[in-house]
Amino acid sequence: MNIDPKKVAFVLGASAMLGACATDPKTGDFVQYEFGDAVKQTMMAQVVDPDPEYETLVPESSGEHSSAAIKRYREGNVKEPRRQGVTSGSGGGGS
Repeated sequence: MNIDPKKVAFVLGASAMLGACATDPKTGDFVQYEFGDAVKQTMMAQVVDPDPEYETLVPESSGEHSSAAIKRYREGNVKEPRRQGVTSGSGGGGS
């Protein structure tokens, strides 16, 4: 069985280049990537407060406001929500 030295050199060179992809270019140390961290961080950013503390266990409510809202809903006279103003800002665009 003949082993071509050019093929061996190519395989060794390719594996050395692939090994360089797993090292930090600044320090040369091996980098172990934590796959899934972006998803975990995004999910954590969407949680406002996982263990909120309230002053009262049951929030205060008004029976008069609730009954008036139900009555308006049944009659089809729902209050339109207030429009929010648009803040002006400068947009940038490059070419």
